[in-house]
Amino acid sequence: MSVGALSRDQVRAIDRRAVEQFQIPSIILMENAGRGAAELLISFAPSGPIVICAGTGNNGGDGFVIARHLEIHRYQVQVLLFGAPEKLSPDALTNYTILEHARTPMRVIRENVDISEIKNELEPAEWIVDALLGTGTRGEIRPPMATTIDAINQAQKRVFAVDLPSGLDCDTGRPLGSCVRAEQTATFVALKTGFEADSAEEYVGQAHVIGIGVPPALLAQA
Repeated sequence: MSVGALSRDQVRAIDRRAVEQFQIPSIILMENAGRGAAELLISFAPSGPIVICAGTGNNGGDGFVIARHLEIHRYQVQVLLFGAPEKLSPDALTNYTILEHARTPMRVIRENVDISEIKNELEPAEWIVDALLGTGTRGEIRPPMATTIDAINQAQKRVFAVDLPSGLDCDTGRPLGSCVRAEQTATFVALKTGFEADSAEEYVGQAHVIGIGVPPALLAQA
């Protein structure tokens, strides 16, 4: 079942009701989101390395799931975690731990990293997966996250955004300072209202809606 574009608060309400009312564990929603996004990326037939840039929130957790499913399909993956592992959200930490046990190539990049160092990490990539920031982002993006976003844009690689490009306001479609410029965006449940703004087009690229297992009865109430 498809629905129209949703705001930040509407998307959060759907997630909350899916967990609290419909009793769907949040980690299952993350698994469905990450797997669906990985399958979409695979449909673009990557032929080279894929570097996943992950933040410490649930958007980063989606990125960890994507990494696992890409490895299952024999793609060469490198995960860059921007932030301390101890700051990961609970579901994101679970999926990070899975990657640790699977010996997925990962590197933790903490604050005050130089932009040239990030660009060196991104250089081998054919695709960069942007799983840094999610729909809850508000206010101006500041260093070190702004530095990371600038490095992604300067890398001149194909970019796949998870849910929305990091640095884009979900509701207005305006960049919050530094903002990832994606070629493809895998957005969950529904398009976001901000995607309809003219200002969003150069950042979102082509948007694809990915289902996360939310029952039609819940979507009908959105």
